[in-house]
Amino acid sequence: MRGAVALSVGLTAAALLGGCGFAPLYATPGLSKGLSSIQIEAPNGRVAYLVRESLDDDLARNKDETPAYRLALAVDQTRDPRGLTLNDYAERYQVGVTVDYTLTDLSTGQVVHHGRAVSDVSYDAANDPYAGIAARQDSQERAASDVARKIEIELAAWMASHVAKNP
Repeated sequence: MRGAVALSVGLTAAALLGGCGFAPLYATPGLSKGLSSIQIEAPNGRVAYLVRESLDDDLARNKDETPAYRLALAVDQTRDPRGLTLNDYAERYQVGVTVDYTLTDLSTGQVVHHGRAVSDVSYDAANDPYAGIAARQDSQERAASDVARKIEIELAAWMASHVAKNP
């Protein structure tokens, strides 16, 4: 009996979603092709490298095709002590990553979109030097991944509203 009710609810939900015009963002015609045709240029540095690698993975860059767009990144990182003790030692650090980016249409050379993505993460300071380095690197990886995801979402939304309507 429960199986029949669950099946009925599932079929009803599918019918309602199908009738409302719902379409996943990545189902937009031409959207994934547009995202996979973006060549990413990042400055030197560990955090910039992590952002670029995450974007390459997220956007599924097709290296066999000539890119249609170039995404130029400008990466800025801050590291601020938080929670100072009486001896003026930081108990926590906050890592901030800000990425300003421009998307250029390679066929026209025009900048077609630009934006900024920001992420702040924190980590505990450790007495052990190795643990402190590992915690800092982990916070950089988390911030880079978060910023890359925000950029991916912004680019997907831009592609859905511009490229998919004007192929």
